[in-house]
Amino acid sequence: MAKGKDKADGDGGGKSGKGGIIKIALGAVLLLGVGAGGAYGAFAMGLIGAGDGAHEPDEPKLVVKGEEDPYTLPGAEKEKDAAAPVYGEGGSKYRTVYYSFADSFTSNLADSPGLVQVELAVSTRRDGRVLQWVKNHELAIRSAILAQLAATTEAEVYDVEGKKRLAGRLTKAVNQVLEENEGFGGIDAVHFRGFLVQ
Repeated sequence: MAKGKDKADGDGGGKSGKGGIIKIALGAVLLLGVGAGGAYGAFAMGLIGAGDGAHEPDEPKLVVKGEEDPYTLPGAEKEKDAAAPVYGEGGSKYRTVYYSFADSFTSNLADSPGLVQVELAVSTRRDGRVLQWVKNHELAIRSAILAQLAATTEAEVYDVEGKKRLAGRLTKAVNQVLEENEGFGGIDAVHFRGFLVQ
């Protein structure tokens, strides 16, 4: 009887041993798969492996004076034969470029029968993409500028500090349009080329 019992224990142990090994092997493969998937997900999100070769966003870069801008500025075709600009050694190390709006902006003033008419330009120290975007989205930018002019009081347009605040609001409005459409602003300032109050 002992022999039969030993034989039964031996057969049962063999089946359990094979099943246990298969379960362990499947568990190991499953854990490896989950680990590899997690590692790939972390890599794809940039949580790991973001060493020196990390991907930087493709945003307009500051252009140092004297360096060539990799992007054509609006109207640059007309200036091909013009002499290269000569920069001074002082001030900012980055060059500044300007874009003038062809048409003036006219709006009523807030809580007043008065009108304001301004001629504007914008400036940037970044590469030509920023001014390309200004030109491409000029209609939306004009709308945002006119909204800011309509919210301006008569007292502001007669005051130097009020004009500075208005220029700041206009800069913010232009950058907001660019951020909504291109994901990046880049305008440093709005400049008044003409300013008339009636």
